[in-house]
Amino acid sequence: MDLTAVHTFMSEVERCRTQPARRPGEGEELRVGLDLGTCFTVIVVLDGNNRPLTCEMERSNALKDGVVVDYHAACETVERLKRRAEEKLGRELYECAIAMPPGTEQTDSRTHRYVAQAAGLEVTDVIDEPTAANLVLGMQDGAVVDIGGGTTGISVLKDGKVIAVADQPTGGTHLTLVIAGNRHISFDEAEAFKLDAANRMEVLHLTTPVIEKMGQIILDEIAGYDVKTLCLVGGTCCLAGLDGIIERYTGIPVIQPENALLITPAGIALAHGSHQT
Repeated sequence: MDLTAVHTFMSEVERCRTQPARRPGEGEELRVGLDLGTCFTVIVVLDGNNRPLTCEMERSNALKDGVVVDYHAACETVERLKRRAEEKLGRELYECAIAMPPGTEQTDSRTHRYVAQAAGLEVTDVIDEPTAANLVLGMQDGAVVDIGGGTTGISVLKDGKVIAVADQPTGGTHLTLVIAGNRHISFDEAEAFKLDAANRMEVLHLTTPVIEKMGQIILDEIAGYDVKTLCLVGGTCCLAGLDGIIERYTGIPVIQPENALLITPAGIALAHGSHQT
C-alpha cells in the first residue's frame, strides 16, 4: 500500500468539499459514488482519469445499521447532494455506483437503488463497502476494516484479491449509546459530546469495551486467515485513539489513513463503471 499516494488522493477529495477542482467538459466521462451511510450520506464525483472533481456530504439519520429506515428522508438528502454537485460541476449526473455492508440482504440493496433512482441516479454498479475502500487503498495482503456508524465490515485480502468478507452490527452509534447511558443525556447530546475533540479521553474511557468488541469481531472474522495488517477506514475511525485500542486488543499492526470518513465513498466512485455486483 502506497500511503503517500492514498493521502494525496484523499487530500484532493477533501479539498473538493469546498471548491470543485474544475468543471468537466460536455460529454466528459464522470464516475459517481453514492454512499448511504448510517451517519453521513456522501456523493463523490471523479473524472475519467479518477481525479476528484467534487464531494458533497450531509449528516443523516435515515439509515440504521446500513438499512434505510426513513425512505423519504434518504431520498431528500440524496436529491440535495446531487443538486449541489450538479451546480458546482455545471453537469447533470445520471448514474452512480453504490456500496452495501458485506452480506446485505438483496431487499436492502434494492432499497438503496430506489433511493438513488428517486433522486435521478441510475445505479449501474454495486460493491461491498470494505472492498470499495480498498480500491483507494490498494492493499495487497491483510484486512480492510470499515467501521461506520452502524456496522463493522471486514474484507480479507490476499495478493490484492478479496478472499472473505463479513459485517457485524457494531459501530459509531453504539459508542454514542454508551455515552448517552453513562452521562444520562440524549442520543444527540451524546453524539455532540463524542465529536468534540476536547472530550476525547473521556470518550475513549467510556467506550473502550465497545471498541474492544469491534476488535473481537475482527479477530473472529479473520480467524483462519494469515492477516498481519489491519487498515481502518470509516467515520468512526476518526475518533483519535480508537486505532491504538484495536491494535492492542487484536495484537495486529494497524494502519489508519487520513480522511478515513471519505475513503469508502471515494472507492465507490472508483467502482462506477466496473459493473461489480
